Amino acid sequence: MPTDIEMISQSLEKAGFEAYLVGGCVRDSLIGRTPKDWDITTNATPEQIQKIFPDSFYDNNFGTVGIKNKTENETLKIIQITPYRKEGKYSDNRRPDKVTFSDKIEDDLSRRDFTINAIAYRTTTEKIVDLCKGQEDISLKILRTVGDPDTRFKEDALRILRAVRLSCEIGFAVSQETAASLVKNSHLLANISTERIRDEFIKILQSGDIEYGIMLLKQFEILKYIIPELEEGVGMEQTQAHAFDVFTHIIRSTQAAADKKWPLEIRLAALMHDIGKPRTRRSGGGIHKWTFYGHDVVGSKMARVILERLKFSHDTIEKVTKLVRWHMFFSDTELITKSAVRRMIVQVGKDNIWDLMNLRVCDRIGTGRPKESPYRLRKYHSMIEEVLRDPISVCMLKVDGKRVIDLTQSLAGPRVGWILHALLEDVLEDPAKNTIEYLDKKIIELSKLTDTDLRKIGEEAKSKKDTEENKAVEEIRGKHFVK
Repeated sequence: MPTDIEMISQSLEKAGFEAYLVGGCVRDSLIGRTPKDWDITTNATPEQIQKIFPDSFYDNNFGTVGIKNKTENETLKIIQITPYRKEGKYSDNRRPDKVTFSDKIEDDLSRRDFTINAIAYRTTTEKIVDLCKGQEDISLKILRTVGDPDTRFKEDALRILRAVRLSCEIGFAVSQETAASLVKNSHLLANISTERIRDEFIKILQSGDIEYGIMLLKQFEILKYIIPELEEGVGMEQTQAHAFDVFTHIIRSTQAAADKKWPLEIRLAALMHDIGKPRTRRSGGGIHKWTFYGHDVVGSKMARVILERLKFSHDTIEKVTKLVRWHMFFSDTELITKSAVRRMIVQVGKDNIWDLMNLRVCDRIGTGRPKESPYRLRKYHSMIEEVLRDPISVCMLKVDGKRVIDLTQSLAGPRVGWILHALLEDVLEDPAKNTIEYLDKKIIELSKLTDTDLRKIGEEAKSKKDTEENKAVEEIRGKHFVK
């Protein structure tokens, strides 16, 4: 338990009140996970809590008091304390019509969502209160509602999504009666705000077991209230290069992004990279042969509609739609030239090009192919590095040809090029010499040489530059084991 949480609990107890840890922090501690948040509940009222902690605030209808606390690195942390409470009816499937405070921890636990979240721990006495057999369900690795599941889900329909999220986060199976109720009440999600649905869905995507989570969403008939377009790919056969239908390929690709611990944008792109396939599939002739021409274009438009519908940020929408739009580039060998790679970098941006390559890795893993980094993929990595690196050229100098002409009062000609290459050799040997002051002085010195001598120095310098350039490229290719 963090020191600040222990101190707050002790302060409440010294003032004559009870203080319990409750919810996810108790659950995670019993499971063996490190809690992300610590929730404290007490029989003190909000006004009594504020008397104990003067530097606190209370501005909601649920009794939650926020206590300001500074962490070791001086960042502000808000710790929440909530009184024991009872809740009235939920007429809108979102929030209770009425909240009243209680002096019994049992009242507070009986209103909670799942048994594994309805366990309280009193820090001063080490007493555990577990009315709903949450510890037993933890040992069985079962997710079960507190009391009647229909009642719990009708109270707050977001619990429907939370059940799936918890199941894939901690690896618990959903109990039979809870699963049946999820299917029965999934339509209630229509009453929940898009933002709340999006936030729970993001947590599923950020869990370690996305594949299991999305399969549960489909099984419990919840997916159609989030991204119904995904279900269009269920059972849709692909070409022989794919071992799975479109839907299975998509979720396996998304799981690959989770396995790599890649960020949310890549996971979203993997989830939607082939979402346009069902709407573009055409018969290609022969048995089990299909084409999906333009699915990248259609998919990027669909992704934009979906992400806007779920109210993702502008930056997320722009990045994901770009990745979906161009994910086919690195699968078409006829497109891959250095000039094409340069154009692609312009299209998706330098900041996104490696994410595009990572999406390509997810796509490949999702097909069921055993080899993750074939020669072709390594070659593409090498080409991108070659294109992105600054080439060794006179453009690296702090002076240019015009500067040489101005200082030497000479017309443009081969002498200018010889001087620039001679300067570049100096800078390659010692980058500290790449200053206008030093180069100006060197230009004057070189300009006094004869054409023969200057040409010899310039051409030798250019030859050395070409050698260094080739060496740098070979090092990149060697790193990726390609030619």
